[in-house]
Amino acid sequence: MTVELTNDGNQRLKSMKDGLIDFVAGSLGGVALVYVGQPLDTVKVKMQTFPSMYNGMVNCFVKTLKTDGIMRGLYAGTVPAVVANVAENSVLFAAYGGCQKVISNLLGVKKVEDLTSIHNAWAGFFAAFFSSLTLCPTELIKCKLQAMAEMEKETNKLKCSVRKRVSSWALTNQVIKEQGIRGLFTGLSSTIAREMPGYFFFFGGYEITRELLKKPHETRDNIGWQKTMIAGAVGGSILWLVIFPADVVKSRIQVKNLKEPALVVLQNIVKSEGFCSLYNGLKPTLIRTIPATATLFVTYEYTKKFMHSYID
Repeated sequence: MTVELTNDGNQRLKSMKDGLIDFVAGSLGGVALVYVGQPLDTVKVKMQTFPSMYNGMVNCFVKTLKTDGIMRGLYAGTVPAVVANVAENSVLFAAYGGCQKVISNLLGVKKVEDLTSIHNAWAGFFAAFFSSLTLCPTELIKCKLQAMAEMEKETNKLKCSVRKRVSSWALTNQVIKEQGIRGLFTGLSSTIAREMPGYFFFFGGYEITRELLKKPHETRDNIGWQKTMIAGAVGGSILWLVIFPADVVKSRIQVKNLKEPALVVLQNIVKSEGFCSLYNGLKPTLIRTIPATATLFVTYEYTKKFMHSYID
């Protein structure tokens, strides 16, 4: 009986340790992803929410750079973006590890490493629900900051060429004051609708690519950083190709504070702007995703390896 309790206690301790490692590794991966991809993420949000103002990705990039510069323009919303990605990826990867263990227990698979790529895809699907709850408020503030100049122009509030800089904290307080805490969760349903199927394909694409790239004598965890980057880039590209229409809807709802359900917003966009408008900003997103997601997974995987080797 004593042995059973000891083993049970050791198992709980190991689970807590693994969860903490996944949390920290996901956090560091989220920071790396933001700083690599933020300029093109800004371009994506502008093109999604105000497509008529720009003649393509390059035009949007150049106009933003000329008007607001690098930090206030291309890197607008970086602080909430870092917070959003740290919150999302730390919870996402911690929940992903937990969901992997639940699935392995349900299926009678002894080790998480023995789960198939499809099993891992389902783990990502369920993990994304939890990350959506942490992502939505910070993503809302990020998108509003990124598209603030365009929003002011559309509402005729821009009286001169010099705009007052609004901090992410001030904007958060403004949203809470005007709409309450619920205002921070504007677009939650569209965020969940985007994240859950998206991360099924994200983790599925990543794991399948790792499986295809490994040599006969290798495991997926030992394919090297170059192949890990390729797998991450593939997973990220598949993610955005699948979820982009839902992301356009989410950006519109959050930036313009729309009250209609996500499906109604989707129908209105298609009716007034055409089906192709659901893919406004896809090009900069894919260009951004390849290095950003590759960096995310390399940072995540090698942080995990380092922490396991140090703690174990």
